[in-house]
Amino acid sequence: MTQQAHILVINAGSSSVKFAVYATDLTMTLQGQISDIGTIPHLLATDAGGQVLNDKTWEERPDAKVHDLIAGLISWLEAQMRGERLIAVGHRVAIGGLEHSAPLLVSGDVLAKLQDLIPLAPLHQPRNLEPIRAFAALHPDLPQIACFDTAFHRTLPNVATLYGLPRALARKGAVRYGFHGLSYEYIGSRLPSLDSRAAEGRTVVAHLGSGASMCAMRGGKSIATTMGFSPLSGLIMATRPGELDAGLVLWLMRSTGMSIDAVEHFFYHDCGLKGVSGLTGDMQSLIESEDPHAHEAVDLFTYRVSAELGRLCAALGGIDALVFTGGIGENAPGIRSDVCSQAAWLGVNLDESANRQGAMKISAKDSSVSVWTVPTNEELMIARHTLRIAVVTDHADLARAH
Repeated sequence: MTQQAHILVINAGSSSVKFAVYATDLTMTLQGQISDIGTIPHLLATDAGGQVLNDKTWEERPDAKVHDLIAGLISWLEAQMRGERLIAVGHRVAIGGLEHSAPLLVSGDVLAKLQDLIPLAPLHQPRNLEPIRAFAALHPDLPQIACFDTAFHRTLPNVATLYGLPRALARKGAVRYGFHGLSYEYIGSRLPSLDSRAAEGRTVVAHLGSGASMCAMRGGKSIATTMGFSPLSGLIMATRPGELDAGLVLWLMRSTGMSIDAVEHFFYHDCGLKGVSGLTGDMQSLIESEDPHAHEAVDLFTYRVSAELGRLCAALGGIDALVFTGGIGENAPGIRSDVCSQAAWLGVNLDESANRQGAMKISAKDSSVSVWTVPTNEELMIARHTLRIAVVTDHADLARAH
């Protein structure tokens, strides 16, 4: 009997590792995550129908290593798959730098170059690379594919990547990279089946979640985006401040005496919605709160989204469609309503009933801009790339063998 082949997708964050297993027809067979890494690790896995397959909590282990947790996950997956063959692992990697404009097979040289990019995304890149090292040690013959969150934005015009810095720094990598590329790529792949005008024309996609950014797409390609050199920039986020005056950073370091490491931690963990509200970075909690500072944080979020929408429309020369995605974009109708209200000058007219009911198309019939809510699926995008490269790699190995 022929073994069924599968691919594994890994999306590693700062304190969690999400995973999903796909068959080669790209149907998802199971998914889950290891959460609370660094405190009390917890593994939860379900099948495609949501049936719980594993729900395990380790005793408190602040020193738990990703390598050990991945080893345990691999053992469990192998038992769960009952001898079915795993042909490749696909990983989300925050930044590929200027060199990588597409997913690629990870080698020792590639891993070393990705390691060198850690200063560009110090919170995300090290976490993304840890599972790659773990799999390389545990299963060295298993192909691993790195899928970069920056790759989608390599189509940005040169002028959209530059900062007002000496050109020598740009050559060293001090440019706008953009992030959430896998999400934007997935949304772009959905648009042709939803709205040909959005797919072929001028579309702004708002990926709004605890990390948030927006992307201006023309003909499905990125031509401008809000995130720049690092995931700190652009929109205000759950705990990240978004765009800042460089002089404010200098003032903060001089006035407080904070070290570089302390400033880095502050900007990644203590700012954004959490800092403005003084309460939390969770948008739903802020929406439900009666605290005026919570309301101010929500208002600041929608103001920044609306302001960036105007900037991206300027880059596009107009707008044909607006797409909301991400945890907030998909699940907060009030946020969508506020943003669309502030975008009335662009010809946006929201169907409030459709918006509240969670419809996919939420613009009114007389709106000159179509408005959509489209759930993103970064894991499926990684699975598509991983399968494509794994098949090519497998064919190349067969050819060399003969």
